[in-house]
Amino acid sequence: MTIESVSQEAARGLPQTLRTAQAAIQLPEVQDMLRRLSEYNLGICMPHMHDDRTGGFKPLADEVTQVESGLAVSFRPAAEVAGQADRFLPVGWFWRAGASTPSAVCEMVRAAGLGDRECDVKHKM
Repeated sequence: MTIESVSQEAARGLPQTLRTAQAAIQLPEVQDMLRRLSEYNLGICMPHMHDDRTGGFKPLADEVTQVESGLAVSFRPAAEVAGQADRFLPVGWFWRAGASTPSAVCEMVRAAGLGDRECDVKHKM
């Protein structure tokens, strides 16, 4: 069984927007984008969240950002995260309202560097 067939089978129960995303990854132009992105150590993701009650997949709402903190994932208002840019490192982006917008961030801690060295940035544990 290939990843492609697993993805197609698993995508059946997804909302239409997420089924579209799952199918698009097989398109030659998307594969080309993925190849080009890999030159910059970037990849492609499917921004999503889950229904609190059922666990079902849902598209990530425009006003929500996925936050990884202490190795746990939560979903917070995008405005809250944007207001604390020094605390969160964007690790995923999508195109919204004509601009690149963070879809996922990691909460960081900064340790003061020595002398002229930059601060060490580490994931909050």
